[in-house]
Amino acid sequence: MFTGIITNIGTIVNWKPAKDGGRMGVRPQKKYPKIKMGESIALNGCCLTVVGYKKGLIDFDISDETIRKTAFLEIGKGRRVNLERAMMAHSALGGHFVLGHVDGVGSIKAIKKNPGSVEYTIAYPKKFAHLMIEKGSVSVDGISLTVCNLTKSTFEVYIIPHTLKETIMSEYTVGQKVNLEFDVLGKYVARLKA
Repeated sequence: MFTGIITNIGTIVNWKPAKDGGRMGVRPQKKYPKIKMGESIALNGCCLTVVGYKKGLIDFDISDETIRKTAFLEIGKGRRVNLERAMMAHSALGGHFVLGHVDGVGSIKAIKKNPGSVEYTIAYPKKFAHLMIEKGSVSVDGISLTVCNLTKSTFEVYIIPHTLKETIMSEYTVGQKVNLEFDVLGKYVARLKA
């Protein structure tokens, strides 16, 4: 489980996706102490398992299911990604409960610079509309954000300078694909009502 508070940014060193999966190598900006084989790290909000760690390079195996559910086909060598290690029992929960199980892919529809923040309009798959609420939580590429100006197909998020500095959001462009995970509490409520 994760919190949606990004703690590191990595750069993809190698990534060759195939229909049946692939292996991705990522070099984090800040070195991680004591990375263990089998450890979970969220990469752009997707929970991945460490299968190799040598000379500061972390390797992840990516399954075909993960490729289908995420925006990983859109990223390549040299691209920067958000990273977060799994939370520990004593960790502060600064964001919201993020499982690292990407629900679907959204796209950046508009970017508007405001005094003190940047406003992003993000399109999301309409089949998830019942999981979204105004002022609720959503994970965008692993970042815990607050939903604003919600419609049946888009929502907005307002990003402060600190978040722009600590994540890859300042690099987003219109049309870019992003990983989305909807609030797990909303998913369970929707399931109970079904």
